[in-house]
Amino acid sequence: MKKITPKSAREFLSSVKLPSPTRARGGVEGIREIIDFNAQKNQAMVVASDIVSFVKGVSNERRQDIVNASLLAQLVANKKVPDKSNIIQWYNAYFDVLENIGWVIQDRSFSSYTEEADGLEAHEAILKVASVFLGAAPAALAVVISTLEALKSMDSSKSWITIFDRESKHVKTGHFQIALVEQGENDQFFVSLMAFSLKAESTITSILFFKIRNDEVELEKCSGRVTINDEVLSSIRDQVKQKITAHSNDYIAKLPDLG
Repeated sequence: MKKITPKSAREFLSSVKLPSPTRARGGVEGIREIIDFNAQKNQAMVVASDIVSFVKGVSNERRQDIVNASLLAQLVANKKVPDKSNIIQWYNAYFDVLENIGWVIQDRSFSSYTEEADGLEAHEAILKVASVFLGAAPAALAVVISTLEALKSMDSSKSWITIFDRESKHVKTGHFQIALVEQGENDQFFVSLMAFSLKAESTITSILFFKIRNDEVELEKCSGRVTINDEVLSSIRDQVKQKITAHSNDYIAKLPDLG
């Protein structure tokens, strides 16, 4: 694993290419939502095909850094792999960006999850994975559960569902990520990352409520604990923000506070 430094991260950012900003994207043109980060609350938001939840105690700046890093990685992957039915290639590009800007990802390999999720809707499969992955951290698991409950109850006309559906499903394929950010000891913070790819024989409608069936759907998942090199991520904060500024209104929407 190559060593990532503030210098290498800055050089990497200078070299990456993003898609041109797009106007009138699927009805979300004109979104100008102010993201009010609050370190004293559990919060969640949609960042393109990523659902990011923050546990109380994670600072406002770090919340912004994670959201910006997630959007940057997705935009670069979109540019490199415009055909999003090439899910694994898209994820390779996505993870590559995160690793080059200070995310230390222990495992980025996918494994089949179809049989375990047979008969479940996608959001139920997410919860099943999260229950195993975060079972030793009930407070963190509770935030993921609250986020999924908030997603289930949201009006389909809301900006977050428009963004998430647009970015996560592509005819008969789909991909989406669930990230949970929590504060650790000694001022460290961590991300628990779950990524999912879905291939179906029929057209995917609402991806979170798509039924998983052994004979019709292939579901794969990747999950792991991510440590963040805070020195690297904070050193490129302004550069990342500048890169994504023209895109952020089209890709980020806040969910109601989780409490």
